[in-house]
Amino acid sequence: MTGTSVARANRRRGEVEAVIDGERRILCLTLGALAELETAFAADSLADLANRFSRGKLSSRDLIRILAAALRGGGNQCSDEDVGDMCLEGGLAASIDVVRSLLLVTFGSAQEAAPVNS
Repeated sequence: MTGTSVARANRRRGEVEAVIDGERRILCLTLGALAELETAFAADSLADLANRFSRGKLSSRDLIRILAAALRGGGNQCSDEDVGDMCLEGGLAASIDVVRSLLLVTFGSAQEAAPVNS
């Protein structure tokens, strides 16, 4: 995987930062990343995708897909398989927090009522 080390995420642009494999990275669910997730989750619309995520029940495979799409949206080149092999600082709990933050900045405060469960 190749990526870009970046010091700060801009939450107004929907960016979240995480330390992955020892490097600070920017993740962002861009329109392209969201389209990728619609396909991966067989969602017909952004509303369907938001509804699916609002249930708060995501598998480890779901976390990988979301993180991979968001890493690519943040300018990092990686495959879903690469992401499955990565180490986020803070472990699984940090992965869940990063995904939750991505969903919050992308879909808004409705997600606050539904924490992400592994």
